[in-house]
Amino acid sequence: MKNNFNKSSVLTGCASSLVLLSAIAASQGAMAHGYVEVPPSRALLCQQGVNQHCGGAQSEPQSTGETFKGFPNGVGGAPMQGPIDGKIASGGIARFSALDAQSATRWHLTEIRDRNFAFQWQYTAAHPATKHEYFITRDGWNPNEVLKRASFDSTPFCTVDGGNQPPIGGAKHNCVIPDSKSGHHVILAVWTVADTANAFYAPADVNILAEAALPGGWQPVGSIAPSTPLLVGDKVKARAFSATGESAEYSVEISIDNAEEGKPENWSFKLAEAINNAHTLIRAGVRDAEGNITPVNGANSLYAQDESGVKRYEVQLDMKEDAGASMEISSLQPEYVLDKGRVSMAFTAQTNRRMNLEATLFDEKNKQVGVVSQTVGEGSTGLSLDVRSAPGAHTLTLVGTTEDGRTTRQDTQAVTLTGEGAGIEYDFVFPEGLRDYTAGTKVLQPKTDEVFECKPFPASGYCKQYSPSANGFEPGVGAAWQSAWDKL
Repeated sequence: MKNNFNKSSVLTGCASSLVLLSAIAASQGAMAHGYVEVPPSRALLCQQGVNQHCGGAQSEPQSTGETFKGFPNGVGGAPMQGPIDGKIASGGIARFSALDAQSATRWHLTEIRDRNFAFQWQYTAAHPATKHEYFITRDGWNPNEVLKRASFDSTPFCTVDGGNQPPIGGAKHNCVIPDSKSGHHVILAVWTVADTANAFYAPADVNILAEAALPGGWQPVGSIAPSTPLLVGDKVKARAFSATGESAEYSVEISIDNAEEGKPENWSFKLAEAINNAHTLIRAGVRDAEGNITPVNGANSLYAQDESGVKRYEVQLDMKEDAGASMEISSLQPEYVLDKGRVSMAFTAQTNRRMNLEATLFDEKNKQVGVVSQTVGEGSTGLSLDVRSAPGAHTLTLVGTTEDGRTTRQDTQAVTLTGEGAGIEYDFVFPEGLRDYTAGTKVLQPKTDEVFECKPFPASGYCKQYSPSANGFEPGVGAAWQSAWDKL
């Protein structure tokens, strides 16, 4: 037998083996996954829908923040040097980069009211652990800067030896949060894996309200979180509540006297200052290292002495209508031509404020035959309404609400549709009006462009049995639609 020796094929085979071994090694390293469950990590709250716009973290909270071990030593991004500054939350993994965004309001804060705290991990694939460490942001850290090594205390406030053993299921670590820490902080939980070069870095965004951080008998009772711009004449009231109900004595109200005061950070400062001027047993502001509570232009915390009886505060905005806001329909043709019952109806909305608009077209029987929603800025904005209807007189209604919700404007104009109708009348476009379906109800199924009629009783009961997860009776589409509907 003649054996053909091919040097290149041997080299290719060796290279393939090396690639395969590398892939196996990489997959073994990637198999270690987990997340902090208590308090919930930034990524876990993404999966739960509390945090929004999280990219890939929403589906993989257990995979975020995996990179080289060694935090906080070195410059980052290399073995034994930990994560790169600015990419601590994502671990430098591109699909998790949304987690690296950082501001005072970007992420939901979990309240911590006891400094004796049990951190809890959940592991989806547990590898042996060298240790678990818990770092916390420095006193006076800037919550509007990306997370860096310099954002955190250089030593962990809690370390748990892993003993090079795999943490089975969920692990609890009893720690004590330092007395100096109060208010908004980020706790960075680090799980260092024993049998790979990596560690998992899981930030948890917290609001520490534990009593130990409040010398002088001050108790946290709420906060002034400015977010909405206000207009001259608007009012803001800090409503105080005791154990038995609202306390008028300790409630404080301010008015917005000029445009500058209406800026969120400024009215928050004005309200905090008014509270401090009105009462000695209540304080509003931010605590410094000496325990002094001073108002700032921005978010302010509220504190009370037990003697006041105040247990909590609520901030209430009394906003007057924006009398200058306007909105109208423009560039609407008097007539649009249907093609087999359809037309794309283009028109223009003119606004002088940023608004949420909803345009609805009704036929002669006041049945909705087209609707579109859009957020627009100031000026002229083109809108397009996909219409399914029959020839005849119609009414276009445009409703606009300013983004702050304080003002609504409406404009209604008549329009005529001509041309060719769809041929079959219907009552609803499925699934609109679902709860009103009865025997004889006709619906247009937009997925098939066909009209279906709900069968007589008792089959008519199935016409309402629809949901996105259980659509067996959806007309023309569900597996059992013929039990409920007749196609016209």
